[in-house]
Amino acid sequence: MSTEGAHPTTAATGRRRELLSIAAELFADRGFKNTTVRDIADAAGILSGSLYHHFDSKESMVDEILSSFQAELFAAYDEVLRSDDDARTKIERAVRLSFEAIDRHRHEVAIFQNEADFLGQQERFAYLAERNAQSRDVWITLLEDGLASGALRPDLDVELTYRFIRDTVWVAVRWYRPGGKLTHTDVADQYLTILLDGIAHA
Repeated sequence: MSTEGAHPTTAATGRRRELLSIAAELFADRGFKNTTVRDIADAAGILSGSLYHHFDSKESMVDEILSSFQAELFAAYDEVLRSDDDARTKIERAVRLSFEAIDRHRHEVAIFQNEADFLGQQERFAYLAERNAQSRDVWITLLEDGLASGALRPDLDVELTYRFIRDTVWVAVRWYRPGGKLTHTDVADQYLTILLDGIAHA
């Protein structure tokens, strides 16, 4: 197919996205520290020097990967918080969009889970700690609203419940694979049953 007349900016943007996708997979599978610029270039079928036409370092690449993903994720959380849904529905929506994020952005989630502490030592990645705090605020707000509305049991420890949700949702990135036996919707359904209804007969 002829590309004559194609806008160079559009082509360059598409190439950047392709390179970021390749880098994200390598960072997630091999680890950020163990992945070199040459590794990324080799996987993309280009010379290392060509990669520098798009990014000045692998830090810039992982920065763009994480910041873009988190901006999308927290925009979705904000939409849930601003909605007129009842407290239980908001919790359900937040859980579902979290599992959807794992399905759609498995590599980005894995990078954040595995590398946030290491990357956070650099000033340019200070926003990762801020995003962690923002995530806590989202869930604490949802849980406190659930308590206030009577949707959740009154003896609930909000901090402990938040930690349970955080640790059990995001750890799924280690075993969940898109296209497997269970869809992210299936996983979310089961998780919500366990979280909100329990696993024992009443």
